[in-house]
Amino acid sequence: MRRNLFPVLVAGLLATFLACSSYAATSSDDSSPTTVVIDAGHGGYDRGGIPGQRVSEKDMTLDVARRLRSVLAASGYRVVMTRDSDVFVPLGVRTAIANSTRNAIFVSVHFNSAPRSSAGGIETYFYNRQSLSLASAIHHYVAGGAPSENRGVRRRGYFVLRRTNMPSVLVECGFLTSPTESSYIQNASYRQKLAEEIAAGVRSRGSVASSRSTTRVATAESIPLQPYIDQTRISESKKSRSRSKRSAKKSTRKKKSSSKRSSSEVRAASSNWEA
Repeated sequence: MRRNLFPVLVAGLLATFLACSSYAATSSDDSSPTTVVIDAGHGGYDRGGIPGQRVSEKDMTLDVARRLRSVLAASGYRVVMTRDSDVFVPLGVRTAIANSTRNAIFVSVHFNSAPRSSAGGIETYFYNRQSLSLASAIHHYVAGGAPSENRGVRRRGYFVLRRTNMPSVLVECGFLTSPTESSYIQNASYRQKLAEEIAAGVRSRGSVASSRSTTRVATAESIPLQPYIDQTRISESKKSRSRSKRSAKKSTRKKKSSSKRSSSEVRAASSNWEA
């Protein structure tokens, strides 16, 4: 059935892509980014999250994205959505829509998940240096306005962050696998608050203090540049540590085995001598 629907899906995505491109091209201001490309994570057959997760991530991201669009539009921003319904949009199409939009910033909305129900908190991701101030501003407001753990700003090479040529962030607005955070997220007023906090970060992205600033405290005029964790090579370092641990364990087992053999040989020799 998917094969039969594939041409229709591609045609629909291309139509969306062309519509978004022509819409963004109406921008007459080339001096500052006034268009926000909002990317609602997942969609269609891609529910997001982990197997067995009760709350569908794709529905929550779309709802927040639509609310964010309304808030930003009310503030005078031009908005482009990578999806506005429950459809699957490939990552390449999402980034193509963003890259065809002049003077834009890119905000991808997601919710987190983990096998441990105790995991929770807000994370904001970026990749390029030009995106750090946007990530700092959005994280400052979302993490500051949520009753959840602040898990910080992180640098990671997600596809939509690496392949977009504009300031781009991906914000994880809480864990749907956490009973506490999931109950918040399923509340419409909380999703509205998330949208408003993200919008506040977008509006304040130009007020982030320079990394050269001597103060790290936010004032009425500025937002502190967030420190960040660089996770662009975390998988490789984890693999190296894992290999090192396995090698160490094997070495220890060999030593113990050798030691046991030596002890048994000594006892056997002693027994033979006494006999």
